[in-house]
Amino acid sequence: MELNYKQKALRKDMIRITLVVAASIVMALNIKSFVKAGELIPGGFTGLTILIQQIGKKYFHLNISFAFVNLLLNSIPVIVSFRHIGKKFTVYSCIMIILTSIFTDILPTYAITYDILLISIFGGLVSGAAISMCLFADATSGGTDFIAIFLSKKHGIDAWNYILFGNAVILLIGGFLFGWDRALYSIIFQFTSTQVLQISYKRYKKNTLFIITEFPEQVARVISESTRHASTCFSGFGTFEKRQRTMVYSVVGREEVKKVVSRIRDIDEHAFINIVKTEQLEGNFYIRPND
Repeated sequence: MELNYKQKALRKDMIRITLVVAASIVMALNIKSFVKAGELIPGGFTGLTILIQQIGKKYFHLNISFAFVNLLLNSIPVIVSFRHIGKKFTVYSCIMIILTSIFTDILPTYAITYDILLISIFGGLVSGAAISMCLFADATSGGTDFIAIFLSKKHGIDAWNYILFGNAVILLIGGFLFGWDRALYSIIFQFTSTQVLQISYKRYKKNTLFIITEFPEQVARVISESTRHASTCFSGFGTFEKRQRTMVYSVVGREEVKKVVSRIRDIDEHAFINIVKTEQLEGNFYIRPND
């Protein structure tokens, strides 16, 4: 049993490493092709690093290493993440940051197209795909992601609006120094990347389940076993069949819905299940640890 557990853990780590390496290569290729060709300014620390590079090149005639600046900017968030978010999560994130920095410096620049609109859209798609792969590996591409996760988990602060404000400041500086057209196209790049993340990654999204069933205790037990989320049972009167019915109410992660519904159907194939998107939730809600 212990050997089997170690094999599963090793297999999981290998999958995580593979995803992180692939994500770092895709991210670096995207920077050296779409981002460089369009002279765009992505969000987060990557965008800040590129902005510093552009300022150094235009105003001081310096070719600043992407790896040097990116690693320097991420140094403090990495320490915070290691202490407060998760050790393995931080280690894999560091691998992502280091490999992306190295690949960005050593890979040659290759422009697939010089159409700025195509660059903004397809560059954003590729960026979103790379970040999604990284998140599926339970890691992050670094920078502002560390900050957002830390503030959300430890202090219950929705930090994404602050990060959006920070990205806006970077774009304003870039627009003022290098032209507003590049800043505006960078907004398209960031929006496209965000939409890809919204569609592909569902860990922090939630759904509310309203389940009318003949077996409320068994359904509640299945929800708890499958997701570690509790539920509440309500008694009501069914107007169609003119009899007392029981409704089980629970909130689960969106990625858990399919598994939960399948197990509920095994218990009660006639259960009536209403699944509602949860926009905001206040209170204690279990989130699987990053490690």
